[in-house]
Amino acid sequence: MGKLQERYSQYTLPQQIKAEGIYPYFRAIESEQSTVVTMNGREVLMFGSNSYLGLANHPRIKEAAKKAIDKYGTSCSGSRFLNGTLDIHLELEEKLAKLVGKESAICYSTGFQVNLGVVSALCNRGDYLLLDSLDHASIIEGSRLSFSKILKFNHNDMSSLEAKLKLCEPDRIKLIVVDGIFSMEGDITNLPVIVQLAEKYDASIMVDDAHSLGVIGDGGRGTASHFNLTPKVDLIMGTFSKSFASLGGFIAGDESVINYLRHNSRSLIFSASMTPASVASVSTAIDIMLEEPERIKHLWDLTRYAHEAFKSHGIFIGKSETPIIPLYVRDNFKVLQLTRMLLDEGIFINPVITPAVPKEDSMIRFSLMATHTFDQLDIAIDKIVGSFKKLGLLSASTVKNS
Repeated sequence: MGKLQERYSQYTLPQQIKAEGIYPYFRAIESEQSTVVTMNGREVLMFGSNSYLGLANHPRIKEAAKKAIDKYGTSCSGSRFLNGTLDIHLELEEKLAKLVGKESAICYSTGFQVNLGVVSALCNRGDYLLLDSLDHASIIEGSRLSFSKILKFNHNDMSSLEAKLKLCEPDRIKLIVVDGIFSMEGDITNLPVIVQLAEKYDASIMVDDAHSLGVIGDGGRGTASHFNLTPKVDLIMGTFSKSFASLGGFIAGDESVINYLRHNSRSLIFSASMTPASVASVSTAIDIMLEEPERIKHLWDLTRYAHEAFKSHGIFIGKSETPIIPLYVRDNFKVLQLTRMLLDEGIFINPVITPAVPKEDSMIRFSLMATHTFDQLDIAIDKIVGSFKKLGLLSASTVKNS
């Protein structure tokens, strides 16, 4: 056995969890992404999806994808930089820039690659990246590839951010990078104060709107729109695998910055471009979002209802303000137990344990779609509350309920 195999043969944690019968990952779904999915031949209510607008199985989007395949084939067989740019890529980028109120935009093949390629490319030696401590992993990975100085501030703590800004040399680029809606906690970044601090310390702002587009802002336009601060935000990033029912991502901003990224962002230049079907799907999803505002309204009706219901049953949901609702358990093993119990009860949710979060913040991540019904939500809440009770978690979940 080689040294590589010897080292990783000792990694047996997944096998141990499987032996307990509570392994919660790579669970196979045998149907389309909807509010009800099929697993092992039986129907399960889906409350673990990021399809916030419920568009992943929309007939118009499926038809648009089929037409794109008929015209362009299944792959572009190259990067955007060389042979992989289609006319529909350019049309989508123009639509996205207009959607989020920026001069220009460019699409990457995944949302992860957007953050990887943008964050790593924009700041040089002596510059500064200022990151929220709970920023998405893709932002963290991008920062690790940057030659800039990385300063992390406490989650959504504006005094902590200002303290970090005071450490920066005034004549260097300072880029503040934050999630718009934080993907696990479900709270919204304090953009108004970030803007004030950015102006005070001559910093720039990038907002990751992966979980914000289709959820907050005018017509689902995201965090900057939500706070009416679009001109004050330098860069807006978004993904297509959530509200927009596809795969890929984009960055939007001033033409000068996008032009630089277009010619220097390695995860763009050295990756294959978005497939034709993905591009057509995104474009159609945006049209549906803008044509059917009742989707977002219903999503928020469900969200308010769920927040109050969980709180009334004594389940702590932290500072969530959105359809992403953390149900705090604070015990890794019990999170895995709950996940298994709820799946057996016909409810699909996502476990969040160490190292994704500290052990004391382990949780169930419960997420809503605009296509859920109140009856489905009531069933899920009832099953979840019952499972919390069986494991004696209700009192534990309220420890930080202040």
